Amino acid sequence: MEFETLVQSRRSVRGFKQQPVPRPVIEAIIESAKRAPSSMNTQPWHVHVLTGHPLEEVRRRNMEEMVGGAKVKRDIISHGEYQGVHRTRQVDIAKKLFGAMGIARDDKPMRQDWVLRGFRQFDAPVSLVLTYDRVLDPGAVCHFDLGALCYGIVLAAWDRGLGSVINGQGIMRSDIVREVADIPEDEVIMTCVAMGYPDDGFAANAVRSDREHNDEFVRYVGFAD
Repeated sequence: MEFETLVQSRRSVRGFKQQPVPRPVIEAIIESAKRAPSSMNTQPWHVHVLTGHPLEEVRRRNMEEMVGGAKVKRDIISHGEYQGVHRTRQVDIAKKLFGAMGIARDDKPMRQDWVLRGFRQFDAPVSLVLTYDRVLDPGAVCHFDLGALCYGIVLAAWDRGLGSVINGQGIMRSDIVREVADIPEDEVIMTCVAMGYPDDGFAANAVRSDREHNDEFVRYVGFAD
């Protein structure tokens, strides 16, 4: 698939078939994605691929902790709640998703269930936990590098028929992820990518988020009119 077509067709998948993803397929995805650029070719990333019982344990404990009122405990600093235009965009996609799923505004149980799905990494059969070397903190540059790797993983997966959702909710309790996956203390847990074969019957999978017109965020400097 040509790159432009691949980018435009890829969508965030929130409903997965309960079908195992073969390890060789994941290995091929990472083999492609690792060609992502990094600052000075430092390649600061590590990928921990979870499935089966370890993933189920992370899911269960993460969800139980968050439902029980535990504080978020992520390795990286959070921006807090979104405000202004960023909050507007967040609300807009939530409205689309809830509309597709038939979740009414006053349906608190279903809205809560949606939040819990995020904590469970949307029940995907595989989770790729992305980390970077702690010695590189404060990590603005390596955060950028991991973003490039992450998007490469998502595109390479889509090209092989797999859907993904980049999912911070699934690692809200990074201490649990670290313990279960035996992630070394000298690595910072950045985010995770929930992955699996898309369930085309899951309504939210058809939702496409809006994008601002280029005029809203692009400036051209030095070009002739």
